[in-house]
Amino acid sequence: MLNFEEIWPSVPYILEGIGVTLKIVISASIIGIILGILLSLCKIGKIAPLRWFANFYTSIFRGTPLVLQLMIIHFGLPQLLGIQIEPLQSAILAFGLNSGAYISEIIRAGINAVDKGQVEASKALGVPYAKMMKDIILPQAIKNILPSLMNEFITLNKESAIVTVVGAMDIMRRAYVVGGANFTYFEPLLIAGAIYYVMTLILTFLGSMLEKRMRRSD
Repeated sequence: MLNFEEIWPSVPYILEGIGVTLKIVISASIIGIILGILLSLCKIGKIAPLRWFANFYTSIFRGTPLVLQLMIIHFGLPQLLGIQIEPLQSAILAFGLNSGAYISEIIRAGINAVDKGQVEASKALGVPYAKMMKDIILPQAIKNILPSLMNEFITLNKESAIVTVVGAMDIMRRAYVVGGANFTYFEPLLIAGAIYYVMTLILTFLGSMLEKRMRRSD
């Protein structure tokens, strides 16, 4: 029998976790996009060592569990380096590095999907490689891969719940704390699930609006 009467007073406390979750998702997304662009350019470039490094980096972060990467950064690095990393910092770093690997593959596919004639025309006009990528190729690639990027951000928003294992006070962690204080976990976890669901709906809506706007600008 569900009983939310004891849980309702703690709902504002759980909602405060939205700020922590958004801080992790937004910061990690920025790191992921920057890193993803750099890695994707390395993958399609002609410098073999950079191409090998980018592919190796991607294989490591795509081939191991995200929770393992998070725990290595939060618990392992302090042991090796003798420094203390805050849970929020560990979460942003782990999610950013992980997201960069996935986004690099998305961007690489988007770049490869751009009409080869664009590259040939740019070379014929003497446009420098960096300027060509920044002003011609990447903008077109971003338009093509926008749905995939939004899907990555939505996935990042949901997967951020695992930061509870390092003690970051996000939505999930706060729901767990409320459950422990009231000796009932089902109700606060349902509330946490509803919050994540609403956040996902909002992100999906914003992604659809952005995609439509970019199509109209073509």
